[in-house]
Amino acid sequence: MADYQVDRDYLTRMVEKIPAFPQSVNRILEITASADCSPKEIVSVIEYDPVLTMKLLKMVNSAYFGLAQEVSSVKQSVVYVGINTVKNVAITMATLGVLPKENKAGLNGDEIWLHSLKVGVIARMVAQDRGIMRNDLASYFVAGLLHDVGKMVCAEYLSEAYAAVLEKSAHEATTPFQDIEKSLLGLDHAEVGGMVAEKWQLPAELIRAIQGHHDIVAEDAQSPLVLSIAFANEAVHHLESLKAVEEGVEGAVVYQPSLAPEVTAWAGDMESVLGRLSDLDKEVEKAKAFINMSK
Repeated sequence: MADYQVDRDYLTRMVEKIPAFPQSVNRILEITASADCSPKEIVSVIEYDPVLTMKLLKMVNSAYFGLAQEVSSVKQSVVYVGINTVKNVAITMATLGVLPKENKAGLNGDEIWLHSLKVGVIARMVAQDRGIMRNDLASYFVAGLLHDVGKMVCAEYLSEAYAAVLEKSAHEATTPFQDIEKSLLGLDHAEVGGMVAEKWQLPAELIRAIQGHHDIVAEDAQSPLVLSIAFANEAVHHLESLKAVEEGVEGAVVYQPSLAPEVTAWAGDMESVLGRLSDLDKEVEKAKAFINMSK
């Protein structure tokens, strides 16, 4: 098999090629990084960007938020859903706007986004179950939505090498995908995703959630966001494999979750948690607005 090991200098140059966020989104991230950020300043930044304004209003008025009355202004959006949610909506729209829709590696972008959306939904539901404040729940959903962004980047900028990863993965269903990446590339999508998130200057804990959704490091053992994403990712892989086996997909096997003790201590036993997520399918359908209205 060809040697696809990625040189670190090349990796750095690759990440630099990725488009930056729009100036308005970068400004929102700067403002919200401060504990005493001004809602008025955020409103003025959004209103100066007609595209961002239109998409924000569409999303806030979607079934995902289920507001009792229609919101007709940016100011109302900030009041009804909160600064943190507006920030996360902006991050979502910017990410979907700069990432390529197709790639030469053959990675199915729609499947990646659907998987990521499910991870976001479960992460948010787990966080809610664990008592995380309502205004913070959007961070869990968006972290789930972005956790596999490294796959999209690799498929675009390492297309030949990533095609080999996908082919090998298709024939080795029991081998963790990230292990195949490491064996062929010398890195995995979580590392690449973390580098991209750093380039975009995303919040530090969101970066760590992207980097650590397969491997929990000591500094993140007490981070509810990182732990929730790690749990939700394993849960979705398990649920997706069960569905594939039930549908008789050739080569499908049941994925056995591998959870660090810190993850289980935070989220609970996976079987018990999944048993309580009775509205998962309904929540996923509502959450699709986050993708459909960001395009």
